[in-house]
Amino acid sequence: MPINLLYQAILTVSKAQLSNKHIILGVTGGIAAYKAAELIRLLRQHNAQVRVVMTQGAREFITPLTLQALSGNPVHLDLLDPEAEAGMGHIELAKWADLILIAPASANFIARLTNGQADDLLTTLCLATIAPIAIAPAMNQAMWLNSQTQRNCQQLQDKGITLFGPGSGTQACGDVGPGRMLEPLELSELSAALFPTGLFSDKKIVITAGPTREAIDPVRYISNHSSGKMGFALAQAAIDGGAQTTLIAGPVSLEAPEGAARIDVISARQMYDAALTAAADCDIFIATAAVADYRPTKLADQKIKKDRNPNTQDTMVIELSLNPDIVAAVAARPDKPFTVGFAAETQQVVDYAHDKLTRKNLDMIIANDVSAAGIGFNSDDNAVTVVWPQGQQQIEKTSKRQLAKLLMEHIAKQYQRTNS
Repeated sequence: MPINLLYQAILTVSKAQLSNKHIILGVTGGIAAYKAAELIRLLRQHNAQVRVVMTQGAREFITPLTLQALSGNPVHLDLLDPEAEAGMGHIELAKWADLILIAPASANFIARLTNGQADDLLTTLCLATIAPIAIAPAMNQAMWLNSQTQRNCQQLQDKGITLFGPGSGTQACGDVGPGRMLEPLELSELSAALFPTGLFSDKKIVITAGPTREAIDPVRYISNHSSGKMGFALAQAAIDGGAQTTLIAGPVSLEAPEGAARIDVISARQMYDAALTAAADCDIFIATAAVADYRPTKLADQKIKKDRNPNTQDTMVIELSLNPDIVAAVAARPDKPFTVGFAAETQQVVDYAHDKLTRKNLDMIIANDVSAAGIGFNSDDNAVTVVWPQGQQQIEKTSKRQLAKLLMEHIAKQYQRTNS
């Protein structure tokens, strides 16, 4: 295959795996730091979002301004930078990442990471993240072959950290041997390979998200607390996994992920009709929407006015009728898709989830305690328990974006078991 066609093939595969991924590129001190510029360009060419973190030593070899211009984002330099803390502090930055890639990784940085130090921004991020970490060593061949460096690298691998390289060849000091940082193209390919490809290839996934509004009169309605963030994050994760994704959204102020077919609805009955239609031609149905259980039985044609008669009691009675149960209706289809429900509870969360799983004939249910502070409705974070007929697993508090990725991996695994 001609080299230009081979490169295009590699680029196509890498784009699919790195598209919309959040990558923190850590740059440490070493002459190979100049290669970070090309690496950023390639990662962005693969449609990844890149934020750069530089150590003090790295700034001696390449300027932050160069990497800022290439990444399109401010470069993060200091652990206690007041501006960073006011915007995206180190904990938020750690949550943002899908991958932390350190290239080049000096012998000093490798030693500090091995010992679990958190004395600068980059080492702190590595301790604070749940994202995978990969390092690309770059150092003199004697330093690389030193027994302590070898022990350090082995310990990092034992902890689940991936090593990319090093390569071998002529070094800046004139020595020849192992210790060269791999070339940016190879590092971008290796980074792409860390992400699963085709998790949902050729699959059709329908996701409901957000609240519904049930009209009382032309200006009033009853509704549920829901921002739609969890459903939209799941839609993004489904798209990243290669699924043809339909997002049925209640009234929310969120932009749909690129590639999602969005259907906007307002009421529960509108969502029911859209969901049943979409479910007839899908493989996986995920009901994250906070659907109102009841709607007013009668809709007033005109705005209901307050009765100004002083002898009238200060109350108003609204008769409510039960809305259709969307996820149960989907699961009751003779050709039902793999059906996933959400249970937003305030007590006995797991017990109620097991009950709903059985009663509604679901394949999986994801339960969370919406009474807990800092998670659930309108929050950027969540903590859940995933329940399926053969077991359950708790996922601790994390960002909804990271949680969506973890949940889609669970869904893919159970879907495969069910359909194998």
